[in-house]
Amino acid sequence: MTRAGTGKTYASAFAMRELGFKRVLFLVHRGQLARQTKKSYEKIFDKSVSMGLVGAGYSDYDRDYVFATVQTLNRDEHLRKYAPDDFDCIILDEAHHSSANTYQKVMNYFTPKLWLGMTATPDKRDDDIDGKNIYQIFNYQIAYEIRLQQAMEENMLCPFHYFGITDVSLLGDKEIKSKKLTESSFNQLVGDERVKHIIEQANYFGHSGDRVKGLIFCSRIDESVELSNKFNQTINPETGRVFRTIALNGDATEEERQRAFERLAMDENTQSLDYIFSVEILNEGVDIVEVNQVIMLRPTESPIVFIQQLGRGLRKANGKEYVVILDFIGNYNNNFMIPVALSGDRSYNADTIRKYVISGNNTIPGASTVHFDEIAKDRIFASIDKIKGMKSIIRESYVSLKNRLGRVPYLLDFYENGEVDPLVIIKEYKTYQAFLEAVERELYTGRLNEQEKTTLEYLSKTIISGARPFELEILRQLMKKSSISINEIREIFIRRYDYKVNMQSIDNAADVLQGKFVSKDDEYKKFCRIDILEEDSNNIFHRMNNFTTRLQNEEFKKQIDDIIEVGLKRYHDKYQSSLKNESPFVLYEKYSRRDVSLLMNCGRDLSSTMYGMKRIDDDVFIFVTYHKEESADEQKNYVDGKPDYADAFEDNMIFRWDSQIGRGVDSSYVSDVVNAKRKHLLVKKSDAESNFYYMGEFDIVDMCAARKRDNNGKERDITKFEMKMRHPVREDLLRYLQSNLQQSIQNNTQELKAI
Repeated sequence: MTRAGTGKTYASAFAMRELGFKRVLFLVHRGQLARQTKKSYEKIFDKSVSMGLVGAGYSDYDRDYVFATVQTLNRDEHLRKYAPDDFDCIILDEAHHSSANTYQKVMNYFTPKLWLGMTATPDKRDDDIDGKNIYQIFNYQIAYEIRLQQAMEENMLCPFHYFGITDVSLLGDKEIKSKKLTESSFNQLVGDERVKHIIEQANYFGHSGDRVKGLIFCSRIDESVELSNKFNQTINPETGRVFRTIALNGDATEEERQRAFERLAMDENTQSLDYIFSVEILNEGVDIVEVNQVIMLRPTESPIVFIQQLGRGLRKANGKEYVVILDFIGNYNNNFMIPVALSGDRSYNADTIRKYVISGNNTIPGASTVHFDEIAKDRIFASIDKIKGMKSIIRESYVSLKNRLGRVPYLLDFYENGEVDPLVIIKEYKTYQAFLEAVERELYTGRLNEQEKTTLEYLSKTIISGARPFELEILRQLMKKSSISINEIREIFIRRYDYKVNMQSIDNAADVLQGKFVSKDDEYKKFCRIDILEEDSNNIFHRMNNFTTRLQNEEFKKQIDDIIEVGLKRYHDKYQSSLKNESPFVLYEKYSRRDVSLLMNCGRDLSSTMYGMKRIDDDVFIFVTYHKEESADEQKNYVDGKPDYADAFEDNMIFRWDSQIGRGVDSSYVSDVVNAKRKHLLVKKSDAESNFYYMGEFDIVDMCAARKRDNNGKERDITKFEMKMRHPVREDLLRYLQSNLQQSIQNNTQELKAI
């Protein structure tokens, strides 16, 4: 399984040569691909191996290496030309089609020594249907897998420069996909304003090579046809002549497609094409190595389709140093899939996706670059803030993973295979047990009682994030043996973590495992019955008999182990450096108020009291929402409970912060901030984010008294602080926090009206 353009055909040719197979059948789904593949093989083998074609007008049945179309070979008059064991190896190109009846007929007839399937997209939407699972068809044996990021790192593909550009069309996903558009809506897609915008951007960002050889992906067939017509009536600013384009869609014959591809690839002459417009037929099985510009004029339907289309330009060619990818980003719900596709990160963790947009060029290794204009970037952030259909995404990820592994996957499988983040699954379903019951229904046999479900819910809510290892390690030990002393625990942490854990942390961890880490009494009544451990007078923790009995249920035990392993892996991957610091926090990682309560050994979840400022012993925590929600009530200055404080970074070192309304310089509130030994700042961009970035510790440079009107219009005391961070704030994170979504979109709308 390799990304488009990584040389699957050549890799198979080298494999055949190394394995010494005498007779090989290479099966494809189009005649053009058979001819292309034969040419590639002829470059690898000398003339001692005879090669021929079957299908598309050819009948070279007796050649050593046969390149055939499945449409021809699956017919009896062609299939019966061969004995079942005539071929040593049969290679299936675009093997994700191999569950189709035509392929299955061929596969059920032949008995080669080796079946070799090659595909860039092994996961399909019908993989959960019996007989459709590609992994199952190939006995769950993956010979080799390489994804886009690795292929770029190993210089297997042509470098690309991706530009996310604001689209002037303001149509949404649903409207674009509707069968019949209104005349007004269709004009937004194909109007002169959009055509001018596309051409200006394509000319500005350019291409590698003497002339443009581009593919343009549209959302609709009628759009592709009309845009091609408009381009053909417009002067190409690079050449001074009208553009030469064609719309190529499903009704095009094999000959028409082949001719269009040749015209796009050829050197400059009167027959050359500048662009081919299309919707889907260029997504796979097209080998035009000369493509030096790819333009995307449609919503991102899925990361798979995005990479298929981007991949059309990634093949290396003489005189082609790079390919330019222009993605016109509209007001689409699925914009969040763009950074998912570019990064290859399938966790669907909103914070992780934001990080890829923020980091830009760091997303792709090698010489490739990623750029978003500010408005396009904000549109992606807006999409991330309201990701829809997460349960469907989780289910698709589950089906893909189940098909790949050949068994029911667990949370650790998701984590280790880079699928949906286990925390995203827990957020949607509370427990993995609830998810399995929902997705497998009557097929799922791992039933649990209510106490077992409650235990999983509490542990999933409390320790699976891996923010610290204390509870996880104690629980892991008690899964192995019935008791463990505090001294043994301390020795384990010295040996495994090189850390001397203090008694307060151990006692607090024990309280957490006894169901005490809750915010309300009703929660404690529910979770105090998880019955995991108890402590005796000799400082020994014992596994409770009730818990021992429950562990005899293999499914319950498996899911407890699963939570422990995921939590510890997350800790080692994200938070391990915190033990070596005086602070339990890692700079720029994200934490919930609940995490802060846990890490500060509060004993209870104090989330409900952590708004604005919270003093905990010698530490004070400032929680800031950078962009405040505006009040829809004109009579009020702000949304109730969310005053519009002047909280903002002046630069990457200085942060200005307002105290709560009614808290003057002489108040105990201000005293709690000023006199705290350690002062911490946590910031999130908006209320769409549930967790805060840990920005580090700060010192107070200055403070002064001021006045601010409350929502009743009354002037009241506040205190204004000037704070200096102990570490300069990372520039990309600072830009993200400071970008103003609403203002950017308003400015963009005004600019478009002025065009």
